[in-house]
Amino acid sequence: MSQQSLENLLQGAGNPVQLLRNSQIGAYVYPVVPSEFSNWRDEQRAWRETAVLFDQSHHMAEILVKGPDALKMLSHLAINSFASFAPNKAKQFVPCSYDGYVIGDGILFYLAENELLFVGRAPTVNWIQFHGETGGYRVELRRDDRSPSHPRGKAVVRQHYRYQIQGPNAAKVLEKLNGGPVPDVKFFNMDTISIKGRKVRALRHGMAGAPGLEIWGPYEQADEIRDVILEAGREFGLVPVGSRAYASNTLESGWIPSPLPAVYTGESMKKYRQWLPATGYEGTGSIGGSFVADNIEAYYLTPYELGYGPFIKFDHDFIGREALEKKSRGPQRKKVTFAWNADDISKVYASLFVPGGEPYKFFDLPIANYASSSYDRVTMGGKTVGFSMFGGYSYNERTALSLGVVDPNISVGDVLTLVWGEEGGGTKKPPVERHKQLDVRVKVAPVPYARDVREGYHQGWRTRQA
Repeated sequence: MSQQSLENLLQGAGNPVQLLRNSQIGAYVYPVVPSEFSNWRDEQRAWRETAVLFDQSHHMAEILVKGPDALKMLSHLAINSFASFAPNKAKQFVPCSYDGYVIGDGILFYLAENELLFVGRAPTVNWIQFHGETGGYRVELRRDDRSPSHPRGKAVVRQHYRYQIQGPNAAKVLEKLNGGPVPDVKFFNMDTISIKGRKVRALRHGMAGAPGLEIWGPYEQADEIRDVILEAGREFGLVPVGSRAYASNTLESGWIPSPLPAVYTGESMKKYRQWLPATGYEGTGSIGGSFVADNIEAYYLTPYELGYGPFIKFDHDFIGREALEKKSRGPQRKKVTFAWNADDISKVYASLFVPGGEPYKFFDLPIANYASSSYDRVTMGGKTVGFSMFGGYSYNERTALSLGVVDPNISVGDVLTLVWGEEGGGTKKPPVERHKQLDVRVKVAPVPYARDVREGYHQGWRTRQA
Protein backbone atom coordinates (compact mmCIF):
# COMPACT_ATOMS: atom_id res chain seq x y z
CA MET A 1 0.00 0.00 0.00
CA SER A 2 1.49 3.35 -1.03
CA GLN A 3 1.93 6.14 1.49
CA GLN A 4 -0.86 8.74 1.61
CA SER A 5 0.17 12.09 0.17
CA LEU A 6 -0.55 15.58 1.44
CA GLU A 7 -2.84 16.04 -1.56
CA ASN A 8 -4.87 12.97 -0.55
CA LEU A 9 -5.08 14.26 3.02
CA LEU A 10 -6.32 17.69 1.93
CA GLN A 11 -8.91 16.23 -0.43
CA GLY A 12 -10.34 14.16 2.40
CA ALA A 13 -10.17 16.89 5.02
CA GLY A 14 -12.07 19.58 3.12
CA ASN A 15 -10.91 22.91 4.56
CA PRO A 16 -7.16 22.85 5.37
CA VAL A 17 -7.63 25.68 7.87
CA GLN A 18 -9.74 23.48 10.14
CA LEU A 19 -7.38 20.56 9.64
CA LEU A 20 -4.36 22.56 10.81
CA ARG A 21 -6.14 24.53 13.51
CA ASN A 22 -7.11 21.23 15.15
CA SER A 23 -3.87 19.34 14.52
CA GLN A 24 -3.03 16.69 17.09
CA ILE A 25 0.74 17.01 16.79
CA GLY A 26 1.11 18.50 20.26
CA ALA A 27 3.51 21.13 21.54
CA TYR A 28 6.55 22.13 19.50
CA VAL A 29 9.63 20.83 21.31
CA TYR A 30 13.25 21.95 20.88
CA PRO A 31 14.87 18.52 21.10
CA VAL A 32 17.77 17.04 23.09
CA VAL A 33 19.27 20.30 24.48
CA PRO A 34 18.30 20.71 28.18
CA SER A 35 15.61 23.30 28.79
CA GLU A 36 17.81 25.34 31.16
CA PHE A 37 21.43 25.15 32.27
CA SER A 38 21.07 27.86 34.91
CA ASN A 39 17.82 29.77 34.45
CA TRP A 40 16.36 31.30 31.32
CA ARG A 41 16.48 34.85 32.72
CA ASP A 42 20.24 34.83 33.24
CA GLU A 43 20.73 32.97 29.97
CA GLN A 44 18.88 35.77 28.15
CA ARG A 45 20.94 38.41 29.97
CA ALA A 46 24.20 36.74 28.93
CA TRP A 47 23.80 37.31 25.19
CA ARG A 48 23.40 41.02 25.92
CA GLU A 49 26.01 41.39 28.69
CA THR A 50 28.73 38.71 28.40
CA ALA A 51 28.65 35.73 26.03
CA VAL A 52 26.60 32.62 25.32
CA LEU A 53 26.96 29.23 23.71
CA PHE A 54 23.94 28.28 21.60
CA ASP A 55 23.63 24.58 20.72
CA GLN A 56 21.86 24.42 17.36
CA SER A 57 22.78 20.81 16.64
CA HIS A 58 19.33 19.28 16.95
CA HIS A 59 16.31 21.42 16.08
CA MET A 60 17.05 22.05 12.39
CA ALA A 61 17.19 19.76 9.37
CA GLU A 62 19.86 20.02 6.72
CA ILE A 63 20.31 18.89 3.15
CA LEU A 64 23.57 18.67 1.22
CA VAL A 65 23.32 19.34 -2.53
CA LYS A 66 26.30 18.21 -4.63
CA GLY A 67 26.85 18.03 -8.35
CA PRO A 68 27.32 20.13 -11.48
CA ASP A 69 23.74 21.49 -11.32
CA ALA A 70 23.69 22.26 -7.59
CA LEU A 71 24.03 26.02 -7.96
CA LYS A 72 21.70 26.13 -10.96
CA MET A 73 18.92 24.32 -9.09
CA LEU A 74 19.21 26.33 -5.88
CA SER A 75 19.28 29.62 -7.79
CA HIS A 76 16.06 28.62 -9.54
CA LEU A 77 14.39 28.04 -6.16
CA ALA A 78 15.37 31.29 -4.43
CA ILE A 79 14.45 34.95 -4.61
CA ASN A 80 18.10 35.73 -3.81
CA SER A 81 20.70 36.69 -6.37
CA PHE A 82 23.51 34.18 -6.90
CA ALA A 83 25.56 36.53 -9.10
CA SER A 84 28.41 36.95 -6.60
CA PHE A 85 27.83 33.80 -4.56
CA ALA A 86 31.03 31.81 -4.18
CA PRO A 87 32.61 29.15 -1.95
CA ASN A 88 33.07 30.22 1.68
CA LYS A 89 30.01 32.47 1.56
CA ALA A 90 26.50 31.96 2.95
CA LYS A 91 23.11 33.61 2.54
CA GLN A 92 19.60 33.69 3.95
CA PHE A 93 17.91 31.43 1.39
CA VAL A 94 14.23 32.23 0.70
CA PRO A 95 12.14 30.08 -1.69
CA CYS A 96 8.59 30.95 -2.80
CA SER A 97 5.65 29.21 -4.41
CA TYR A 98 4.72 29.94 -8.01
CA ASP A 99 2.31 32.57 -6.68
CA GLY A 100 5.08 34.42 -4.84
CA TYR A 101 4.37 33.32 -1.25
CA VAL A 102 7.08 32.16 1.13
CA ILE A 103 7.61 28.44 1.68
CA GLY A 104 10.29 28.91 4.33
CA ASP A 105 13.83 30.16 4.80
CA GLY A 106 17.16 29.23 6.31
CA ILE A 107 20.89 29.45 5.77
CA LEU A 108 22.56 28.21 2.59
CA PHE A 109 26.30 27.50 2.95
CA TYR A 110 28.49 27.44 -0.16
CA LEU A 111 31.02 24.87 1.07
CA ALA A 112 33.00 24.23 -2.12
CA GLU A 113 32.56 24.15 -5.87
CA ASN A 114 29.36 22.20 -6.68
CA GLU A 115 28.72 21.57 -2.96
CA LEU A 116 26.15 23.54 -0.95
CA LEU A 117 24.48 22.86 2.37
CA PHE A 118 21.08 24.21 3.47
CA VAL A 119 20.21 24.34 7.19
CA GLY A 120 16.71 25.22 8.38
CA ARG A 121 13.22 23.96 9.02
CA ALA A 122 11.60 21.05 7.19
CA PRO A 123 9.41 22.94 4.65
CA THR A 124 12.42 24.38 2.79
CA VAL A 125 14.37 21.11 3.01
CA ASN A 126 11.36 19.31 1.52
CA TRP A 127 11.12 21.84 -1.34
CA ILE A 128 14.81 21.42 -2.17
CA GLN A 129 14.61 17.63 -2.02
CA PHE A 130 11.54 17.57 -4.27
CA HIS A 131 13.26 19.53 -7.02
CA GLY A 132 16.47 17.57 -6.62
CA GLU A 133 14.58 14.31 -7.12
CA THR A 134 12.08 15.35 -9.79
CA GLY A 135 13.58 18.33 -11.65
CA GLY A 136 16.06 16.51 -13.86
CA TYR A 137 19.06 18.21 -12.23
CA ARG A 138 22.46 16.52 -12.03
CA VAL A 139 22.69 16.58 -8.26
CA GLU A 140 23.18 14.22 -5.35
CA LEU A 141 21.31 14.83 -2.11
CA ARG A 142 22.06 13.89 1.49
CA ARG A 143 19.41 14.77 4.03
CA ASP A 144 19.76 14.82 7.81
CA ASP A 145 16.48 15.46 9.63
CA ARG A 146 16.13 17.25 12.95
CA SER A 147 16.54 15.16 16.07
CA PRO A 148 13.36 13.53 17.39
CA SER A 149 11.35 15.64 19.82
CA HIS A 150 10.99 12.65 22.13
CA PRO A 151 14.02 10.34 21.79
CA ARG A 152 12.69 8.08 24.58
CA GLY A 153 16.14 7.17 25.72
CA LYS A 154 17.46 6.25 22.28
CA ALA A 155 20.81 7.58 21.06
CA VAL A 156 20.63 10.68 18.86
CA VAL A 157 23.21 11.09 16.12
CA ARG A 158 23.52 13.95 13.63
CA GLN A 159 25.88 14.65 10.73
CA HIS A 160 27.18 17.83 12.40
CA TYR A 161 27.32 19.65 15.69
CA ARG A 162 26.45 23.31 15.24
CA TYR A 163 27.26 25.95 17.87
CA GLN A 164 27.10 29.73 18.07
CA ILE A 165 29.33 31.80 20.35
CA GLN A 166 27.78 35.24 20.74
CA GLY A 167 27.73 38.33 22.90
CA PRO A 168 29.95 41.30 23.77
CA ASN A 169 32.71 38.97 25.01
CA ALA A 170 32.47 36.49 22.14
CA ALA A 171 35.60 37.84 20.42
CA LYS A 172 37.66 37.27 23.58
CA VAL A 173 36.39 33.70 23.87
CA LEU A 174 37.12 32.98 20.23
CA GLU A 175 40.59 34.51 20.39
CA LYS A 176 41.44 32.36 23.40
CA LEU A 177 40.17 29.24 21.62
CA ASN A 178 42.12 30.10 18.49
CA GLY A 179 45.33 30.82 20.37
CA GLY A 180 45.52 34.28 18.83
CA PRO A 181 43.49 36.75 16.74
CA VAL A 182 40.72 35.15 14.74
CA PRO A 183 40.29 35.91 11.03
CA ASP A 184 38.36 39.08 10.23
CA VAL A 185 35.38 37.20 8.84
CA LYS A 186 32.92 39.46 7.04
CA PHE A 187 29.17 39.12 7.57
CA PHE A 188 27.80 35.87 6.06
CA ASN A 189 31.30 34.78 5.04
CA MET A 190 33.15 31.70 6.24
CA ASP A 191 36.68 30.91 7.36
CA THR A 192 38.32 28.51 9.81
CA ILE A 193 39.49 28.83 13.39
CA SER A 194 41.47 26.42 15.54
CA ILE A 195 39.93 24.72 18.57
CA LYS A 196 42.19 22.31 20.46
CA GLY A 197 44.28 21.78 17.36
CA ARG A 198 41.29 21.09 15.11
CA LYS A 199 40.46 23.27 12.13
CA VAL A 200 36.82 24.28 12.57
CA ARG A 201 34.72 26.05 9.94
CA ALA A 202 33.12 29.29 11.07
CA LEU A 203 30.40 31.60 9.74
CA ARG A 204 29.96 35.25 10.73
CA HIS A 205 26.32 35.27 11.73
CA GLY A 206 24.27 35.83 14.85
CA MET A 207 20.83 34.68 15.95
CA ALA A 208 20.64 37.17 18.83
CA GLY A 209 22.03 40.00 16.75
CA ALA A 210 25.20 40.11 18.85
CA PRO A 211 28.81 39.68 17.66
CA GLY A 212 30.18 36.19 17.28
CA LEU A 213 30.63 33.15 15.04
CA GLU A 214 28.70 30.00 14.19
CA ILE A 215 30.91 26.93 14.07
CA TRP A 216 30.30 23.33 13.02
CA GLY A 217 32.02 20.02 12.48
CA PRO A 218 31.57 16.23 12.70
CA TYR A 219 29.00 15.29 15.33
CA GLU A 220 31.33 12.80 16.99
CA GLN A 221 33.47 15.77 18.07
CA ALA A 222 30.52 17.68 19.59
CA ASP A 223 31.15 16.94 23.27
CA GLU A 224 34.89 17.58 23.02
CA ILE A 225 34.43 20.94 21.27
CA ARG A 226 31.67 22.02 23.64
CA ASP A 227 33.76 21.29 26.73
CA VAL A 228 36.71 23.27 25.35
CA ILE A 229 34.47 26.26 24.53
CA LEU A 230 32.91 26.31 27.99
CA GLU A 231 36.29 26.11 29.68
CA ALA A 232 37.76 28.89 27.54
CA GLY A 233 34.72 31.08 28.09
CA ARG A 234 34.52 30.73 31.84
CA GLU A 235 36.63 33.82 32.61
CA PHE A 236 34.57 35.91 30.18
CA GLY A 237 31.20 35.01 31.66
CA LEU A 238 30.14 32.67 28.85
CA VAL A 239 27.11 30.56 29.73
CA PRO A 240 25.40 27.73 27.81
CA VAL A 241 21.84 28.57 26.73
CA GLY A 242 19.11 25.98 27.13
CA SER A 243 16.33 25.28 24.68
CA ARG A 244 13.86 27.29 26.75
CA ALA A 245 15.67 30.61 26.30
CA TYR A 246 17.16 29.87 22.88
CA ALA A 247 14.06 30.57 20.80
CA SER A 248 13.36 33.84 22.59
CA ASN A 249 16.47 35.51 21.13
CA THR A 250 14.55 36.27 17.95
CA LEU A 251 12.10 38.50 19.85
CA GLU A 252 14.92 41.00 20.25
CA SER A 253 16.60 40.44 16.88
CA GLY A 254 13.50 40.31 14.71
CA TRP A 255 13.33 37.02 12.75
CA ILE A 256 9.91 35.36 12.35
CA PRO A 257 10.83 31.65 12.46
CA SER A 258 7.78 29.74 11.28
CA PRO A 259 5.38 31.26 8.76
CA LEU A 260 2.90 28.80 7.30
CA PRO A 261 4.44 27.24 4.15
CA ALA A 262 2.40 28.33 1.12
CA VAL A 263 1.86 24.88 -0.36
CA TYR A 264 -1.78 23.98 0.34
CA THR A 265 -3.44 25.50 -2.74
CA GLY A 266 -2.80 26.14 -6.42
CA GLU A 267 -2.72 23.83 -9.41
CA SER A 268 0.96 24.65 -9.96
CA MET A 269 1.77 23.20 -6.51
CA LYS A 270 -0.32 20.03 -6.93
CA LYS A 271 2.57 17.84 -8.07
CA TYR A 272 4.47 18.88 -4.96
CA ARG A 273 1.52 18.09 -2.68
CA GLN A 274 1.29 14.66 -4.32
CA TRP A 275 4.98 14.12 -3.52
CA LEU A 276 4.74 15.32 0.11
CA PRO A 277 3.65 12.68 2.65
CA ALA A 278 0.51 13.26 4.70
CA THR A 279 2.56 12.54 7.83
CA GLY A 280 5.17 15.23 7.15
CA TYR A 281 5.46 18.76 8.54
CA GLU A 282 2.94 20.22 6.11
CA GLY A 283 0.27 17.64 6.94
CA THR A 284 0.69 17.52 10.71
CA GLY A 285 1.73 21.08 11.58
CA SER A 286 -0.66 23.36 13.42
CA ILE A 287 -2.07 26.87 13.17
CA GLY A 288 -2.80 28.68 16.41
CA GLY A 289 -4.22 32.01 17.45
CA SER A 290 -7.22 34.28 17.17
CA PHE A 291 -6.88 35.09 13.46
CA VAL A 292 -9.35 32.80 11.71
CA ALA A 293 -9.98 32.76 7.97
CA ASP A 294 -11.95 30.40 5.76
CA ASN A 295 -9.30 30.47 3.05
CA ILE A 296 -5.86 29.05 3.88
CA GLU A 297 -4.29 31.60 1.54
CA ALA A 298 -5.08 34.34 4.09
CA TYR A 299 -2.20 32.89 6.12
CA TYR A 300 0.32 33.04 3.27
CA LEU A 301 3.01 35.74 3.37
CA THR A 302 5.14 37.38 0.72
CA PRO A 303 8.88 38.01 1.17
CA TYR A 304 8.11 41.72 1.47
CA GLU A 305 5.90 41.16 4.51
CA LEU A 306 8.59 39.14 6.29
CA GLY A 307 11.24 41.80 5.72
CA TYR A 308 12.95 39.94 2.86
CA GLY A 309 12.17 42.56 0.21
CA PRO A 310 15.85 43.58 -0.16
CA PHE A 311 16.70 39.96 -1.00
CA ILE A 312 14.49 39.85 -4.09
CA LYS A 313 16.62 40.22 -7.19
CA PHE A 314 15.11 39.95 -10.65
CA ASP A 315 18.50 39.19 -12.19
CA HIS A 316 17.72 35.49 -12.59
CA ASP A 317 14.83 33.18 -13.35
CA PHE A 318 13.25 31.72 -10.21
CA ILE A 319 10.00 30.16 -9.11
CA GLY A 320 7.58 32.94 -8.18
CA ARG A 321 9.41 35.68 -10.08
CA GLU A 322 6.49 36.72 -12.28
CA ALA A 323 4.11 36.89 -9.30
CA LEU A 324 6.58 38.91 -7.23
CA GLU A 325 7.18 41.38 -10.05
CA LYS A 326 3.46 42.13 -9.96
CA LYS A 327 3.31 42.29 -6.17
CA SER A 328 6.28 44.66 -6.06
CA ARG A 329 4.25 47.43 -7.71
CA GLY A 330 1.73 47.82 -4.89
CA PRO A 331 1.88 48.83 -1.22
CA GLN A 332 3.28 46.17 1.08
CA ARG A 333 2.37 45.03 4.55
CA LYS A 334 5.38 45.22 6.84
CA LYS A 335 7.04 43.40 9.70
CA VAL A 336 6.96 45.05 13.15
CA THR A 337 7.47 44.30 16.82
CA PHE A 338 4.53 44.51 19.24
CA ALA A 339 5.30 45.57 22.83
CA TRP A 340 2.52 44.24 25.04
CA ASN A 341 0.89 46.37 27.73
CA ALA A 342 2.11 45.18 31.14
CA ASP A 343 -1.24 45.66 32.91
CA ASP A 344 -3.07 43.66 30.25
CA ILE A 345 -0.63 40.75 30.20
CA SER A 346 -0.78 40.66 34.01
CA LYS A 347 -4.48 39.83 33.73
CA VAL A 348 -3.54 36.50 32.11
CA TYR A 349 -1.67 35.40 35.23
CA ALA A 350 -4.21 36.85 37.66
CA SER A 351 -6.93 34.74 35.99
CA LEU A 352 -5.12 31.58 37.11
CA PHE A 353 -5.91 32.40 40.73
CA VAL A 354 -9.67 32.86 40.48
CA PRO A 355 -11.31 29.68 41.84
CA GLY A 356 -13.98 28.43 39.46
CA GLY A 357 -13.25 31.17 36.94
CA GLU A 358 -12.40 30.65 33.31
CA PRO A 359 -8.77 31.70 32.73
CA TYR A 360 -7.31 33.52 29.78
CA LYS A 361 -5.06 31.55 27.44
CA PHE A 362 -1.81 30.85 29.29
CA PHE A 363 1.14 32.97 28.18
CA ASP A 364 4.16 30.75 28.71
CA LEU A 365 7.58 32.21 29.49
CA PRO A 366 9.83 32.99 27.77
CA ILE A 367 8.09 31.70 24.60
CA ALA A 368 4.29 31.84 24.39
CA ASN A 369 3.78 30.05 21.06
CA TYR A 370 1.65 26.92 21.25
CA ALA A 371 1.39 26.01 17.54
CA SER A 372 3.72 25.40 14.62
CA SER A 373 2.55 28.68 13.05
CA SER A 374 0.91 31.39 15.16
CA TYR A 375 -1.51 34.03 13.91
CA ASP A 376 -3.14 36.29 16.50
CA ARG A 377 -5.49 38.99 15.20
CA VAL A 378 -4.42 42.62 15.65
CA THR A 379 -7.02 45.36 15.25
CA MET A 380 -7.45 49.12 15.11
CA GLY A 381 -10.92 50.51 15.73
CA GLY A 382 -12.35 46.99 15.44
CA LYS A 383 -10.81 46.38 12.00
CA THR A 384 -8.16 43.71 11.50
CA VAL A 385 -4.92 45.42 10.45
CA GLY A 386 -2.46 42.55 10.86
CA PHE A 387 -1.48 39.62 13.00
CA SER A 388 1.07 38.66 15.63
CA MET A 389 3.12 35.58 14.75
CA PHE A 390 5.79 34.85 17.35
CA GLY A 391 5.57 35.95 20.97
CA GLY A 392 7.23 35.69 24.35
CA TYR A 393 9.10 37.64 26.99
CA SER A 394 12.44 39.46 27.03
CA TYR A 395 14.05 39.67 30.44
CA ASN A 396 16.52 42.13 28.93
CA GLU A 397 13.71 44.50 27.98
CA ARG A 398 11.36 43.47 30.85
CA THR A 399 8.63 43.32 28.23
CA ALA A 400 6.33 40.83 26.55
CA LEU A 401 7.06 41.10 22.82
CA SER A 402 5.82 39.57 19.63
CA LEU A 403 6.72 39.83 15.96
CA GLY A 404 4.12 40.24 13.28
CA VAL A 405 2.83 41.89 10.14
CA VAL A 406 0.66 45.02 9.78
CA ASP A 407 -1.00 47.02 7.00
CA PRO A 408 1.05 49.75 5.27
CA ASN A 409 -0.78 52.59 7.03
CA ILE A 410 0.22 51.45 10.53
CA SER A 411 3.12 53.39 12.06
CA VAL A 412 5.66 52.85 14.83
CA GLY A 413 4.12 54.22 18.02
CA ASP A 414 0.53 53.27 17.16
CA VAL A 415 -1.34 51.45 19.92
CA LEU A 416 -3.36 48.53 18.58
CA THR A 417 -5.42 45.72 20.10
CA LEU A 418 -4.18 42.12 19.97
CA VAL A 419 -6.77 39.41 20.59
CA TRP A 420 -5.03 36.80 22.74
CA GLY A 421 -6.53 33.32 22.79
CA GLU A 422 -8.73 31.35 20.44
CA GLU A 423 -12.41 31.80 19.77
CA GLY A 424 -15.09 29.55 21.26
CA GLY A 425 -12.97 28.45 24.19
CA GLY A 426 -10.16 27.17 22.01
CA THR A 427 -9.53 24.58 19.30
CA LYS A 428 -8.85 20.86 19.86
CA LYS A 429 -5.06 21.16 19.70
CA PRO A 430 -3.47 19.37 22.68
CA PRO A 431 -1.54 22.50 23.87
CA VAL A 432 -4.81 24.48 24.13
CA GLU A 433 -6.60 24.46 27.46
CA ARG A 434 -10.18 25.78 27.76
CA HIS A 435 -9.93 29.54 28.05
CA LYS A 436 -11.45 32.90 27.16
CA GLN A 437 -10.05 35.59 24.92
CA LEU A 438 -8.43 38.81 26.12
CA ASP A 439 -7.90 42.12 24.35
CA VAL A 440 -4.30 43.22 24.91
CA ARG A 441 -3.02 46.70 24.06
CA VAL A 442 0.16 46.51 22.01
CA LYS A 443 2.42 49.34 20.91
CA VAL A 444 3.95 49.10 17.45
CA ALA A 445 7.74 49.18 17.69
CA PRO A 446 10.64 48.79 15.25
CA VAL A 447 12.22 45.56 14.08
CA PRO A 448 14.60 44.65 15.62
CA TYR A 449 13.33 45.79 19.00
CA ALA A 450 16.75 45.84 20.68
CA ARG A 451 18.39 49.18 19.86
CA ASP A 452 21.95 47.84 19.71
CA VAL A 453 20.88 45.22 17.17
CA ARG A 454 18.88 47.73 15.16
CA GLU A 455 21.65 50.32 14.97
CA GLY A 456 24.76 48.15 14.99
CA TYR A 457 23.90 45.00 13.06
CA HIS A 458 24.81 44.38 9.43
CA GLN A 459 22.41 45.71 6.80
CA GLY A 460 19.75 43.10 6.05
CA TRP A 461 16.55 41.63 7.45
CA ARG A 462 17.50 42.61 11.03
CA THR A 463 18.01 46.23 10.07
CA ARG A 464 15.23 48.57 11.13
CA GLN A 465 12.30 48.15 8.77
CA ALA A 466 11.04 51.22 6.91
